[in-house]
Amino acid sequence: MSGACGITFRAPHHHCPTSQNPNSTTPKIPVFPLPINTNKRFHPLCSSASSQTQKTENKNPLVVVGSANADIYVEIERLPKEGETVAAKRGQTLAGGKGANQAACAGMLDYHPTYFIGQVGEDAHGRLVTDALAQGGICLEHVKRVEGEPTGHAVVMLLGSDGQNSIIIVGGANTSGWPDPLPEEDLWVVRNAGVLLLQREIPDAVNIQVAKAANSAHVPVILDAGGMEGPIPRELLKAVDIFSPNETELARLTGMPTDTSEQIAEGISKCHEMGVKQVLLKLGAKGSALFTEGEERPIIQPIIATSKVVDTTGAGDTFTAAFAVALVEGKSNKECLKFAAAAASLCVQVKGAIPSMPNRKAVLELLQSL
Repeated sequence: MSGACGITFRAPHHHCPTSQNPNSTTPKIPVFPLPINTNKRFHPLCSSASSQTQKTENKNPLVVVGSANADIYVEIERLPKEGETVAAKRGQTLAGGKGANQAACAGMLDYHPTYFIGQVGEDAHGRLVTDALAQGGICLEHVKRVEGEPTGHAVVMLLGSDGQNSIIIVGGANTSGWPDPLPEEDLWVVRNAGVLLLQREIPDAVNIQVAKAANSAHVPVILDAGGMEGPIPRELLKAVDIFSPNETELARLTGMPTDTSEQIAEGISKCHEMGVKQVLLKLGAKGSALFTEGEERPIIQPIIATSKVVDTTGAGDTFTAAFAVALVEGKSNKECLKFAAAAASLCVQVKGAIPSMPNRKAVLELLQSL
């Protein structure tokens, strides 16, 4: 199916309700380049979702603002040494990027409407990502193409047989040419969300702007710490309700070791001092924990073990997105953690990021079997 922009989409499963600000006279999908303060020109991607039969949808949209990448996977036994070439057993290119992954996961978990706000290039990689998201019923009215920039991409090196990986990222359209300020249509969607989900593969200035828009409307903000290695601005941390790092990211933010439970507790306390209300800590094979300011003990969630681990690339994104879905559905913190753990357990059994995202039926069946 082709939209008016000439981009081909597979038919989404769900209808995306209008996201236009009723007080705005600006068209929902402008047919002209958006006004920006750079020399780049933007073209909104057209979603063909409006032609679909509407299915039952949730009241509050889940909005993801973040990155869209093409993930180039290579399976190798070991990393090459300096000056060395190694042969990969196989390779393939799949849709990814932390933002797109998390939006796709919400769609797979049957949370609709889910909106994705991001940028791609005018290239085949951009079409790869938007096709994958459209197939999952994600609302793409706020995805824009950046002229002169490639779609972000990543080289994912899968090492050995245990599913572990090393990743190199090229930012491309994720990091260049964002309009400043963001279009009011984008901010209006954020202010009307049930929850806002962010990561750090786009500029911090963009995250700060949308987080503040969410704050103004009392929309919960979740920030996945994955992405850029640079310091996280205090201005962003103070606008976040739930901060979700892994142990390495927690250590990087606080400048403190995270080798023991005592050291982790000290790092969490420092996060609270920085303005973070809750810390959703991903502990890998040790599970996860939710620390809430003012509460003496965290909520601990062990991993839900699986006998087969194929690829851990999308596990963190799946966990964070599943937690966000459960949260916006009104589940308790404990239920959110368990739902997220089940989704992540299923994710690691399949290769790829977006292709590995589990559906709601599989997650519920796993939970019922425990």
